[in-house]
Amino acid sequence: MGYAMARNLLRAGHEVALWSHSGAKARELAAAEKGRFCATPKEVAENADVIFLCVGNTAMSRQAILGPDGIIEGARAGTVVADASTVAPSESRRIGQALAEKGVDFLDAPCTGSKPGAEGGTLTFMIGGSRDVFERVRPYLEAMGKRFYYCGGPGMGLHAKLSQNLILANLLQGFNEGMVLAAKAGVDLDMMLDILNNSAAKSGMISAKAPLVLRRAFEPAFSVKWMHKDIGLMLDSANELGVPVPLTALTHQMFQAAIAKGHGDEDICATIKVMEDLAGVEVKGAEAASGS
Repeated sequence: MGYAMARNLLRAGHEVALWSHSGAKARELAAAEKGRFCATPKEVAENADVIFLCVGNTAMSRQAILGPDGIIEGARAGTVVADASTVAPSESRRIGQALAEKGVDFLDAPCTGSKPGAEGGTLTFMIGGSRDVFERVRPYLEAMGKRFYYCGGPGMGLHAKLSQNLILANLLQGFNEGMVLAAKAGVDLDMMLDILNNSAAKSGMISAKAPLVLRRAFEPAFSVKWMHKDIGLMLDSANELGVPVPLTALTHQMFQAAIAKGHGDEDICATIKVMEDLAGVEVKGAEAASGS
């Protein structure tokens, strides 16, 4: 997602200093779109007033911002760091406090929309931190997204994102169980999808993911392993806040089962394969069943 987000900033006419963990993606984008390749996050900070990052997990975020050759070593007072990663809210707050000691402003700015949203510049951002700082960086965010929700102080964007993903993951598990049950009973699955899309069970997740399941198309837009990570963050936050989330705990185990079966790098809709294996049935539409 970070590659497409940075490319949209470049195509909007901004000068962009680029770093990626492997180096190859940043070099490729710098060459293709006339960005500036940087060898370290520190070098990015030395050449930028506003810094966005989108990495896989909490440890990676902390390393890129506070680690050796990290952003904190190159950022000047008045710089803004906006972390679009989905990470632990408590750790994000600690990162923000460390940056504040150097006079650097920090926003948690997780986004939703997966790979298609990043590529199309239609992401939705949930913002935590100072509203004034958010308004300062909003013109840059508008190159990457279309909806922006100011959620409150530090960590609140992350709490909103995790709550949204909690509902999404549990909806997916309910869809998996229902469709496997329908398949086992012999219901026409293309018709079943039409029923779902024209009933109170309709959801954006079902509309987006069900056709992929019926076509057996599991190329990742948002992979099982990354949602599994997010569900773990939900459980951690729920534990910190004293909130019981029993359904989410079960969904976490089903995602773990999908990873154990080798589906971690596939799209989240591939989690249906766990239920299919248990029931001895496959959820596929008429087109996939005919092999066309």
